[in-house]
Amino acid sequence: MKVSKIAYKPVGLALGMAGGMLAGTAFKQVWKRLGHDDDAPDALDEDRSWREVLLAAACQGAVFSVVKAAVDRSGAVAARRVTGTWPA
Repeated sequence: MKVSKIAYKPVGLALGMAGGMLAGTAFKQVWKRLGHDDDAPDALDEDRSWREVLLAAACQGAVFSVVKAAVDRSGAVAARRVTGTWPA
């Protein structure tokens, strides 16, 4: 395994945690803009409809995927700038 890959592991972990927090905040904003309550429903919320629960899950998955891809890509580009090699 390359040294740059090993050195990138802790950086990637920290970026992943920060990305998760960012994605959670972004999802809450998206959910509010869609005109829903402050809190998105979870699968076990019996007072919410199937439609609302599935819509919330789909939106959350999309937001988390986009944020994760953006954070991972940005971290890899920054690592290449610093080390000269792609970390993965």
